[in-house]
Amino acid sequence: EDFEEYAEKVKSLPSCTNEDLLILYGLYKQATVGDVNTERPGLFDPKGKAKWDAWKGNEGKSKDDSMNDYITKAKQLLEAAGLPA
Repeated sequence: EDFEEYAEKVKSLPSCTNEDLLILYGLYKQATVGDVNTERPGLFDPKGKAKWDAWKGNEGKSKDDSMNDYITKAKQLLEAAGLPA
């Protein structure tokens, strides 16, 4: 499936901004797990909190919409890096 293919392709990206990584993470979690099902991490886990917030930002989005948005974002990042999309 395209979604799994792009999930693998983004691992080959030479560099991404934290913002882009969080967007991909949130879409991936929403597509594979659904709405957030855990407590928000605390003050001493800023990375975990940012990831949780990125996932929470996609709450209510369908699995198919999340997968399509993930693929679109992955294509943009791959093309920007000069890699085949």
